[in-house]
Order: sequence, then structure tokens, then C-alpha cells
Amino acid sequence: MNLPILSIIMFSPVVGALIILALPEDRHTDIKATAAVASFISCLGSIYAFFAYDHTLGGIQFEEQMRWIPGLGVSYHVGVDGISLPLVLLTGIIIFSGVLVSWVRDHRPREFFAMLLLLVTGVFGTFVALDLFLLFVCYELAVLPMYLLIGIWGTTRKEYAAMKLTLYLLVGSSLALAGVLVASVASGLGTFDLLELAKVNFGPAFQAAIFLPIFIGFDVLGGLWPLHTWSPDGHVAAPTAVSMLHAGVLMKMGAYAALRVGVFLFPDGARQWLPWIIILTAVNVVYGATVAFAQRDIKYVIGYSSVSHMGYVTMGVATLSQIGLAGATMQMFSHGIMTGIFFAAVGLVYRRTHTRQIPELGGLVRKLPFVAVAFIIAGLSSMGMPGFSGFVAEFQVLMGVWHTYPIIAVISLVGVVVTAAYILRFTYMIFFGPLKEEFQDIPPTSTLEKVALMFMCAFIVGFGVLPQPMLAVIQTGVSELLAAIR
Repeated sequence: MNLPILSIIMFSPVVGALIILALPEDRHTDIKATAAVASFISCLGSIYAFFAYDHTLGGIQFEEQMRWIPGLGVSYHVGVDGISLPLVLLTGIIIFSGVLVSWVRDHRPREFFAMLLLLVTGVFGTFVALDLFLLFVCYELAVLPMYLLIGIWGTTRKEYAAMKLTLYLLVGSSLALAGVLVASVASGLGTFDLLELAKVNFGPAFQAAIFLPIFIGFDVLGGLWPLHTWSPDGHVAAPTAVSMLHAGVLMKMGAYAALRVGVFLFPDGARQWLPWIIILTAVNVVYGATVAFAQRDIKYVIGYSSVSHMGYVTMGVATLSQIGLAGATMQMFSHGIMTGIFFAAVGLVYRRTHTRQIPELGGLVRKLPFVAVAFIIAGLSSMGMPGFSGFVAEFQVLMGVWHTYPIIAVISLVGVVVTAAYILRFTYMIFFGPLKEEFQDIPPTSTLEKVALMFMCAFIVGFGVLPQPMLAVIQTGVSELLAAIR
């Protein structure tokens, strides 16, 4: 009997959350240990699935299917391919690291870690779901806990940010849900199974009408300009682990759903609308980088940087080319790890200095060398330096765009230059120069915090130096997607 690895990955956090909720409130160590074990099981399972995936065979693997709500044509149908599997791995890495850097949290830790694990269950479910009803259930499960996590444990206008984020994402998902329901009814199959719906030959006019609400509805979560304004506020207000998941994973969930549902099911609509959508992605890249350069709060810098880098993801999707789609998938993984490191580092700095204002910081490499090195590694990846996964991703995206939309590629290079400028500037201002007097006695980085930072850095450097294992998996998924839509 085959091991149901995807169910183990998906439901380990739920089991962990239930155990945590059953524990007394004052057993903080047991609560945190349970969260760490549950997230570690999912992380270990995702690593196993990634390296056990047979890229020579390709296709959907580790598939599980059982009837769920037969009367509605709904099934529990999960599986992964070369596009979704890297995102499952990304999620496992970020949730385990996020739990480790949150070890010091003592304000209502039972509810915090339970909500965090429920959120990540929804993320895993979205990436592995092959039934659209299941995908939407998991999608909403990932979005709704964000409101409580930000509203209760956040900072900096947390109620405003939580409400704004939730409303934007609910409106977007409602728009996408309406489109999916119409498509399911129009198919005449009485099913929500993604693979079955992909066999339906929807007419070009229907695809043109239905693609836009589905793609845009999902890509609100992907930070598509001008529907991105919820994102930087949400980044800034969220606690550290939630910021890591928010920028590192949830934004990828929106881009992935837009690709998996919008482009996969309605390729004619994609070919009609994506040449216009790619213009918005160029604005994402340049606008996000430019606004990030002007910020004084480190979290706002990373928040707008995420808007810029997510532009490359949708840009790569819009090329509908092998290299562009491969670059988009690699960018989702690379940016997820990169922002996980950034937000972890910022959280560790803020916890010790009680400020995120860049002009108020300086010289912290003397006190927090591990944090400084991790921040620099993430920064170099963000700049697209060779030897880091960000270079592998952005190079493929820009090559794909150059072959299809050369003007957009040239415009996007402005974002690359501005990104390098603000990364170098802010890294120097935060970590180098003279150490401020008030920071002379800040505590050093703990062992768990070092483990979390090194764990994430290992992947961003490893897949930068040796990208072939990741690219081999991604290429199988992209090739099969393109074969299905052409």
C-alpha cells in the first residue's frame, strides 16, 4: 500500500492544532513543541515528496482520490506535479522555520500556534487539490485565519490591515468562485474535478468571458497591481511567522490558483487577456521596487519588494512559454524562501531593538552576525546575483519575456536596477556603520533562531548553486501544462 504522503503533509498541522487546543493555556513549552513537531512532520514529508518525485515520468504523482460529496460531484482528490510540488516544499520549509522563530511568543500561544497550523493546512490543501471544491475550501481556510492572527497578535494599525486584507481577498475569491461555478455548470459533467474539467472544450467566447474574473480574482492574492494595496499593510501589521507565511507562501497561493485554474482550464481566454495583463506586471515590478526604495520601515521595504517580485511571477505566466513558466514557478519558490528570511530577520531585529525605522538602526552585524548574514544572502538572491536561486528564476522569466514581449523586458530591467540599489543601501544602513549606543546590550541570536535562518538559507543557496534538481521537476510540470493548453 502506497504511503498517503500528501494527506500526511496536509493533515499533520490540523492534528497538531487540535492537540494544542486540548492543552492547558499555561503549558507554553508543550504547546510550542507540539507546533514544532507537527510542522516538522509536514516539512519532512514535503522534502521526501520532492526528492521521491520521478521527474522522468512526470505527470500527477502521489495521487489520492475518494468520494466526498457525491451529490455535488465533489471528491477528495489530491496530487502534485512539477508546478505544485516546489510550492509544497516551500510551504513546509516556511512553516517549520516560522514556528522556530516564534518560540519566544508568550501572549496566548495556544491560540496563536493553533491558528498558524490551521492556516498552513489550507495552504498545503490549495497546492495539492485536484478538485476545485476542495481547492476553494482550502483557499478560504488559508485566508480567514489571517484576520485573527493579524488582528490579535499584530502591530501598526493591525485592525485596519487585517480588515483590509480580508475584504480584498474575500472579494477576489468570491469573483473566482463565481467563475468556477459557472464553468462547472457549463461543462455539463456534474463534477468539480480539475482533470475532468480540463477535457471539456469550452468555446473561445466563453473562455474569454470567464478567464478574467477567475484569473484576476485569484491573483488579487498574488499582489497584481493595482489590487495589491492590501499586501504591504498586511506584511507590516502581521507578527513575524505570519509575515513569513503571508509573503512567502500565501501570495504564491494566489498566483498558483490563477495559473492552475485560469490558464489550465481556459487557455483561449488566457491567450486573449494575458498580453494585456503583462502590462500590469511591468507596473508591479517597477512601481513596487521604486516605492520600496522610498520606505523607512523595514517591513514596508520588504512588503513593496514582494509586490515587485511577484510581478515577475505573473509576467512569466503571461509569456505562456516553456522558459517563462519555468521561471515563474522557480520565482515563486525562490521569492518565498527569500521573503521568509527577510521577515524572520526583521522580526529578530525588532524584538531586540524595538524599532523597524531604518535611520534608527546601524552596526547590528556586531551583535547579530547570523541575522546579518542571512539578510545579506536573501538580499543577494533578491538582486538576482548568480549563485542564488533568485538569479535562476529571474533570468528565465526575463528571457521568456524578451522572446515574447521585448519592450516589457526592457522596462522590467529598471526594477532590477532599483532593487539592487535599495537592497545595498538598506543592508548597509541596518547592519553596518557605527553601532548605536542603545543597542550595545541587546541579546544574541538563540540557537533555534539560528537553525531557522540557516535552514532557509541552505535552500536559497543550494538551488542557486545546483538548480538542476528543482528545474528538472519544474520542467516536467511546465511541459505537460503547455501540451495540455496548446
